[in-house]
Amino acid sequence: MRRIYISFVLLFILIALLFPVGCGSKEKSSSDNSRPEILRVGLIPNQSPDKVKAQYEPFRKYLEEKLTMPVELFVATDYSGVVEAMAADKLDLAYLGGLTYVQARQIADIYPIVTEIDPYSDTTKYHSLIIVPATSPASSLKELKGKVFAFGDINSTSGSLYPRLMLEKAGLKVPDDFARVIYTGGHDATAQAVQNGTVDAGGIEDRILYRLEEKGAVDPQKIKIIAKSDPIEGYPWVVRANLDKKLVDKITRAFLEITDPQLLDLMRAVKYVPISAEDYDFVEREARRLGLIKFQKK
Repeated sequence: MRRIYISFVLLFILIALLFPVGCGSKEKSSSDNSRPEILRVGLIPNQSPDKVKAQYEPFRKYLEEKLTMPVELFVATDYSGVVEAMAADKLDLAYLGGLTYVQARQIADIYPIVTEIDPYSDTTKYHSLIIVPATSPASSLKELKGKVFAFGDINSTSGSLYPRLMLEKAGLKVPDDFARVIYTGGHDATAQAVQNGTVDAGGIEDRILYRLEEKGAVDPQKIKIIAKSDPIEGYPWVVRANLDKKLVDKITRAFLEITDPQLLDLMRAVKYVPISAEDYDFVEREARRLGLIKFQKK
């Protein structure tokens, strides 16, 4: 009896030691997943990653103050890096292009919450442009056949998808109808390549081109615009679906309540407004048709 009693006591102690550890770990993981201790914010590198991170540093501080929690910024080296980080639940909030968002929603449970009113169009919309060197004889897209064309990142909405749509409408196939197609990785790099004559033409977001001109990084006398796209829905800010809903509400309100002119100027926004997933269905449909949806639905 004594041996049985001792064995029972040892078994009881073993269970008591193991059971709380297992349960505690599970509860902590679930809690951390829905309401993280640090809000992780991802940004697409539509310009060089260092420029993007510096640009959004004041916003990081603003968000920390509004949410009363630490906020970290993450800028990947390319657009896919942000998508993959979101899919792996390594990000809680992310600023994506329309194409990047529809790619991400194939493999990640996410949804958009807001986008900005653009100071140039005074709407949520913007445009993609096709530009050529000012000395180029080309005045129409058809004249670009056999030339060297520059896209930004292959996963960029206004630097890849919409330029392709415009070229397609003009009867040009990518890459078949071009001597060479390159991907510069960003709008600023595309603008420089066109300005310097390294390429014959390139696709670029209008807002970024205007800002580069305002800063003196691009000389408007050295380039010309030969095509402009239909309006494109603005970049969505998205959250992962399992993020605590009260926290999502606080994040959304933080965007909608930005009134500081300096911060809005840095964010390149007049203000923020709510958006829905359906606002990007056209982008997904066209991207899928052109083979630009690289990820498959879960």
